[in-house]
Amino acid sequence: MARQHERTLRFANTQLLDHADNAAIPDVFAEDYVVHAEGKTYRGHAFIRRWLKQLRAAIPDLRVVDVTILAARGDTIAWRRSLAGTHKAPLKRIPPSHRKVTWNEMLVTRFDGPMIVEEWCVSELAGQLFIKQPRR
Repeated sequence: MARQHERTLRFANTQLLDHADNAAIPDVFAEDYVVHAEGKTYRGHAFIRRWLKQLRAAIPDLRVVDVTILAARGDTIAWRRSLAGTHKAPLKRIPPSHRKVTWNEMLVTRFDGPMIVEEWCVSELAGQLFIKQPRR
């Protein structure tokens, strides 16, 4: 099952982040999907669509650089994703730098059958956006 879960993660990254194909969300994420990030808990397909819209608006040339599976056990996979793009619009109240930004995210993803039901995510994005700000 771990191989199928890995394929699902790679498919989700390609479709949602590289190809901006939100139609793939219900193919990959359970209706009651939950993600824990930045000390908060977010739920459902509507959150995923909103997050992707905000991310693409701020970084329109967003692309997945790498997906590395770190460990897999039962219904859970620990993995790292590297992303890159140009910061063109505000994100999280951080003004655009118009510079290329590359960042890593560490995720633990739990599946129920073929569907992603829960994730824990730690991202370097905000820190990298701050670093890229022009000096005043």
